[in-house]
Formats: sequence, structure tokens, C-alpha cells
Amino acid sequence: MKQEQTDVIVVAAGLSGLAAAISAAENGAKVIAFEKGSTTGGAANMGMGPLGVGSRFQRHHMVSITPGEAFRKHMNFTHWKVDPRLVREIYNRSGETIDWLEDMGVEFLTVTPVYPTPEILRAYATSEPTWHVVKPADGSTQLGPRMAGPMIKAMTMRAQDLGVDIRLNTPVRSLIKENGRIVGVVAEAEDGEKIEARAKGVIIATGGAGDNPAMIKDYTGYEWGKDMFSFRVPGMDGDGLKMAWEVGAVKTDMIMEIMYLVPDNMATPNNFIIDGAFRQPCLWVNSKGERFMNEDAIANTTFAGNAISTQPGKFAFSIFDSALLKKYKKKGPDITSHVHPFDLFDHFEEAVAAALEAGYRHVFAADSIEELAEKLEISPGKLAETVDEYNELCDGGFDDLFEKDHRYLEAISKPRFYACRYFPSAYGTLGGIKINYKAEVLDENHDPIPGLYAAGLDACTIYGDSYPFILPGNSMGFALNSGRIAGENAAGL
Repeated sequence: MKQEQTDVIVVAAGLSGLAAAISAAENGAKVIAFEKGSTTGGAANMGMGPLGVGSRFQRHHMVSITPGEAFRKHMNFTHWKVDPRLVREIYNRSGETIDWLEDMGVEFLTVTPVYPTPEILRAYATSEPTWHVVKPADGSTQLGPRMAGPMIKAMTMRAQDLGVDIRLNTPVRSLIKENGRIVGVVAEAEDGEKIEARAKGVIIATGGAGDNPAMIKDYTGYEWGKDMFSFRVPGMDGDGLKMAWEVGAVKTDMIMEIMYLVPDNMATPNNFIIDGAFRQPCLWVNSKGERFMNEDAIANTTFAGNAISTQPGKFAFSIFDSALLKKYKKKGPDITSHVHPFDLFDHFEEAVAAALEAGYRHVFAADSIEELAEKLEISPGKLAETVDEYNELCDGGFDDLFEKDHRYLEAISKPRFYACRYFPSAYGTLGGIKINYKAEVLDENHDPIPGLYAAGLDACTIYGDSYPFILPGNSMGFALNSGRIAGENAAGL
């Protein structure tokens, strides 16, 4: 077995791992980052940008939210069931972390909230302009997945410039614990050679268990491929969580970062159009043909995903008719997505026809409500009753069931009728390892395990039961800032 010595070891080189490695190196440490994949960045390569509060970029754009405001809003949203010192540390550092990225050459396109909020929800659900969207390498201004790539590239280059030894295709297999202290890791090189690397501090940043259906079912209750269609980023199989638990880290609750989508939403351009087009405050029903939510809240993907998760079968249908389609084509969607293009309805009918021809099972079109109900496997009588009741509310201009915003009360009455089936989704799992505000991993007595730190989704326990979409960019913001905190503290041992 090959023997190596360094100051700090980072287990995985995703967003939090890169932040940790850079931070440790900036504080004078010699760093090795073991990454089992063939590239750096992990799930962040799918993302668009991190949260920041109090950044130079925000001040330039006259955004005045402060870390204190964000802290209070976050704690109130979670009902104070999360660690306030850790939350406070994340928000206090988040603006300066954006500045830190800019100093590396990262450029941001915009700072923005992510959804409009009806007046009746603003006191609780307003989305703040905390989301720093990375400027794409091609100079495009169209928001969409994978925009954060230039940030990952800049961070990787910064780590290498600082002398961080990034070992790709080299997974860590276990932690080394001696006399109660973590003193290193056992890794496996691409050629199969075992490496025993020792260090003063080890930082776990493996990104959770989003690619492990068994762990998802065991720890969150969702069954992947049946009632959960989350993104499965290769390699995020919970190995860091298991290693930490094996050396005495206390387990925390694990949740999914719930949102909603149609299965295989990015498999084809047609599926992506369908996924975006039905995210409208039209008529939403569950598998029993009943309304179950205030549809104008669907722009908050956490609220809508939670609502869908509580329905029979954990799925729901969005329904509109040709009259609404005509309106969407002419005026654009009622609620615009920060991911999907504004003109998607120009391609809607073509996308639906192609998806149906390809046998896609989650989009539907029919010439009557009864025919649509049969395709949705809902009682035709029940769906017709729900549509009639809904249309009466629309005619009266007031929703006395869920108090839906009157602007979106538009009858579903003109053939053709369209529907799609949404399921809960997520970028991955959150939590599993408990850390303190220094990113130190805690044991069952809530005492630090000497030499062990964690960052990113493995340790993201600050959301309670729901992702705080009111402060967008939060997961990437947590990854960056917890990584920086872990790197600084590990380097200072």
C-alpha cells in the first residue's frame, strides 16, 4: 500500500470539496482532494448559481437584503428546528463568498428571485433576490440548467494554482481513526493501487446519496422510479455518509430537496417543453380527480412538490384547455420559469404530438373531459364534477375552496384538453452528518470528532423538512460556505 502524508484531505471535489480545498490551501495547508469521478464539480455542474447575501454584485444592483434579514427569514421558515449558529455563519459569510468567486474570475449574469409571489402569500413566501446566476461561457442571457460550469472551471483552476493535488478517478474507501482521532483515509487509485494518506484534517464532501435508490427509500421513504424521479448524479451513492457513521458520526434526518417534474424531463427537447408548459396556475388534480392545492402557489416548487408528495400515489395532474393554450401562445405563460424558455408554447403542440407518438406515458390530450379522465385513469364522473365545480368558481370570480388568486381563475371548457403527470423530484439528498458552525463532525454526544469535518449536501441539515425556496441558490450557497468553513478550520489544526 502506498503511503502519503499531507495537511488536509478532501474527500470528493464537487462544489463543497473545491471550496474546502481552496480555502485550506489559501490558509497555508498542503491539500489532496480525492475525487472518484472523472471531473470536478459534481452536481454543481447541473446548477445555475449560488445564494449570496450582502455581495458586491448585489449592492451594485441595488439589492438591500442583509444577512440578518436572511437569517431571520430562514429560521422562521424552519420554525427554529435547525442549528441557528450554523445558519448564521452561512449567511454571514455568503456575500463575501460571492466576492471571493469574483476575485477568481467568476462572472455573474444576474441576481434574482426565482418566482413571483401573489399578495396573499408575500408575508410568508416571498422569494428574495439572493440567487447569483453564473454568466455562461458563451455569453448567453437565457437562463437554464448547467450555467454554473464556468464557476467550476474557475474554482478548479484556482485550486490547481494553489497547489491542490486533485486525484480524479480515485475514490476514498474508508477513514483511518486512531485513538479517537481521524488521521487519514484509504483511497484506491485508478490502477487499483491502495493509498494510505494521512493528514491533520479530513473533510467529507461527497454530495449525499442521490444516486442510491436503496438509501433514498430507507432514509426518506421515497421509492425511486415509482414516486420519486430525482436527478441521479453518478457517484453520489452515500459513501461519505457511511464512512462518517462508521467512525461514530451521529446520524441526522435525511430529506430530499423536494420539487416536482415529469419523469425524464430532460431526456428529449419535447419532454423539457412539456415539463415547463404545464407549470401553470390552471387546474391541478390528484389521482382521485380532486383539487388539492391553491394552484397559484405552483411557482414555488417546494410548496408544490410537498403538496404533490402528500397525494395518493404521490403524483398529480396539471390540466388546461385550448382556450388557455391560445392565451399562453399570445401573451406567454402566467408564471414564467427561471429554467424553461419563455416561448415554449410556440412549440407546445408539436412537442405533445411527438411525445405521444413516442409513447411517452406522462402527457395526455383528449377531445372531452370524459376521454381525458379515462386516459388519466380517473373516474370520468368525478373529474367532470371537479371541472364543473371549478368552472363555477371561475364564473363567480372567487375560489372559496383554496382562495386561488382570481387572476388565474379561468374555466377549463374548450376542447382540446391537455394534461401531464408530475411527480416529486429532487437534486439529491440533504443531511445525514451533523456538523457545528465550524463544520466539525459531531458524535452521538454532539462533541466534535477530532480531525473530521464535513461540508455540502452530506451535512446540509439547515432546512428542517423543506428546502427554503424563499432564499434561492441555497444548496449551492451552503456547499460553498460550509466548504470554506471546513477548509479554514481543518487548515488551522
